[in-house]
Amino acid sequence: MKIRGFALLLLSSLFISNAKAQGISNEIKLSIDTLSIDLNEVIISANMFFGSKANTINRTGSAYFLSTDEIAKQGHTDITRMLAKVPGVNSYDEDGFGLRPNISLRGVSAERSAKITIMEDGVLIAPAPYSAPAAYYFPLAQRMTAVEVLKGSSQIEFGPFTTGGAINMVSAKIPNAKTTGRIKMSYGSFGNRNLTARFGQQLGQLSYVVEGYNQGSNGFKELPFGERNTGFNKNDFLAKLRFKTKENRINPQSIELKAQYSDELSNETYLGLINSDFEANPFARYAASANDKMKAEHFQLMATHTIDLGNSFRITTVAYRNAFSRNWYKLNDVVADGNKVGIASVLNNPESNELAMGYLRGADSPANSLILKNNNRKYLAQGIQTKLDKHWSTNIVSHDLEVGARLHYDEEDRFQWVDGYQMANGTLNLTNPGVQGTDANRISFANAFSSHILYKLSISQKLTIAPGVRYENIKLGREDFGKSDVERTGNNLQTKENKVDQFIPGIGLNYRPNETIALFSGVHKGFSPPGIDEGSLPESSINTEIGIRLSKKGFYAELVGFNNNYSNLLGSDLAASGGSGSLTLFNAGAVRVNGIEALVNYDLKIGQNKDIIIPFEFSYTQTNSKFLSDFSSSEEIWGNVTYGDQLPYIPVHQFFATAGLEIDAFSAQLSGRYNGAIRTVAGSGEIPTSNLVRAYFVSDFASQYQLNDKLQLNVNINNLFNNHYLVARVPSGLRPGLPFSMMAGFEFKF
Repeated sequence: MKIRGFALLLLSSLFISNAKAQGISNEIKLSIDTLSIDLNEVIISANMFFGSKANTINRTGSAYFLSTDEIAKQGHTDITRMLAKVPGVNSYDEDGFGLRPNISLRGVSAERSAKITIMEDGVLIAPAPYSAPAAYYFPLAQRMTAVEVLKGSSQIEFGPFTTGGAINMVSAKIPNAKTTGRIKMSYGSFGNRNLTARFGQQLGQLSYVVEGYNQGSNGFKELPFGERNTGFNKNDFLAKLRFKTKENRINPQSIELKAQYSDELSNETYLGLINSDFEANPFARYAASANDKMKAEHFQLMATHTIDLGNSFRITTVAYRNAFSRNWYKLNDVVADGNKVGIASVLNNPESNELAMGYLRGADSPANSLILKNNNRKYLAQGIQTKLDKHWSTNIVSHDLEVGARLHYDEEDRFQWVDGYQMANGTLNLTNPGVQGTDANRISFANAFSSHILYKLSISQKLTIAPGVRYENIKLGREDFGKSDVERTGNNLQTKENKVDQFIPGIGLNYRPNETIALFSGVHKGFSPPGIDEGSLPESSINTEIGIRLSKKGFYAELVGFNNNYSNLLGSDLAASGGSGSLTLFNAGAVRVNGIEALVNYDLKIGQNKDIIIPFEFSYTQTNSKFLSDFSSSEEIWGNVTYGDQLPYIPVHQFFATAGLEIDAFSAQLSGRYNGAIRTVAGSGEIPTSNLVRAYFVSDFASQYQLNDKLQLNVNINNLFNNHYLVARVPSGLRPGLPFSMMAGFEFKF
């Protein structure tokens, strides 16, 4: 049965009441695996995986920590640009601003980041992670203080998706100082703007932080027939409140409450361009997309309780509720000569759809010839999770036992309809307003119980062995009321149900023969939840990795080889990838994905006092993919697949490089990223021009100047050399990357 809000509220009230009765603390201490055998401890916030770059070297699986300092020096507000430096991350752009990123880890499907576990402050943040994981909501990247990326066997405690990896977005920390704050403003090309305000205080045992963000743009794409805004506006507000017991309590505790709200209005469209129009002006938009827009709201509540029971034994419990609503109003079909054709089909065959192409470009059309759909959906995700962490040591051996469990419910409620328009003098006129609920009228939901056990055994400060197992028990369902029962009486109700329970084992090793070298390896089972259709099987794979880390005197290097063997890859019918948008999962058969990830960092210090720093960074990812079976799909990016075909939208080669300069109060960095050619439809051999996104190289620049200890000036340039390049051929048609854009501003801290 469904986990209703009342049940979760009751559970939350019980543990909050217990916390108030016993006292509170918001920080937990976790031992560094192999740095010491006496369990020297570092403070890691309860909302983080591993908390710092230093801790990544001791992990038994691949990990990357994007720190506050790195985020500030990059100056990016687009999560795909932030993550470009992380080996193993594949992504493709869609809107130029990162509003709805398409992120892959180690070759999993990138579409809407639906095949990776996305979290904020350690809690699942996708709109409906089990029943509808496509990330039409993604946390505002610029408000994050850190980003943690996990790959390999180290991710099995963070399901439900355990094939590629997990990303944890870490929001603002509650200050430990009496008063802190900052104001940051910047403005630039295309009316791009960013405004940040944050204030926090510690008042004895009580502390808090509040912050607000506004990000927007007038857009860099151009509509015909007058100036129209093709940009967006986003607001984001966050508040955290923490109460903790006095430090001398036998069992210190803390309770932390978090509330977050955001809204978005973006004039974005699924309608791209055909080849000839893209070559003429890659930043053009067709007149028929003038009314397309996304309206969205997101609201999150969290309560986190931590108790230290002594003897290195801690329990952390989190109750959470995420509500997301959105209506993406956009052109869906064109009716020409009495035939209704989807926009993707029109753009794929413009010669056969000459009349429809004329309507898209702004030619006068009959009534109801342009069909706009209200993709109106509401999402809910709520649950409670707890983790027990125990550390102890015996002689030269240290132990770390972690046991966790999560009870979770999520749902997607579709209540959609279509409107008919005609084009007259380049303007869209409504000719047939639709009836709400007559296009899609259904609720998909999931009840899930998951748990994990992870045990780390460290011997003589050198060898760490970390076996673990995750368990997922999922019940998926759908209630389809039909297009005629808009009151949802249930007269024509059709239901679907699917169940799965799965054990997901893994083991990782880390060996440090000395302080410079760390060797690591791991093997684990990859898992993704199945579809709602009865008997639909989950995605399954066996994933292995082996790597080496080197660290000495400002130099760090990492080399990793990975291999993911899928026995059953799942594809999804997403509109974002050229499908119908039904979200039906289908079996794509056996697939092998393997590759190499490399990372090198070095800080060169010169000058008489070594006070001039020139940091270098280089990362490289090679991803090879191969279908080991044949299948056929109606979705555009899959098509008819045969043995040996490569996965779509995954480049074989990509690299990132940056060089910087830090001298006195000035710092700057120049970065470049290369994305190799990608095929937009699964295939092998030479990529046909119609299925090709050519390789491209883009450079970005960022600089900061510290006027005093409180005021900093900053300049950021994206696409420094103004390259014009194609990034994708989905959802429908060709889409450009962001052109040259510059922003300048200041940051004031107190």
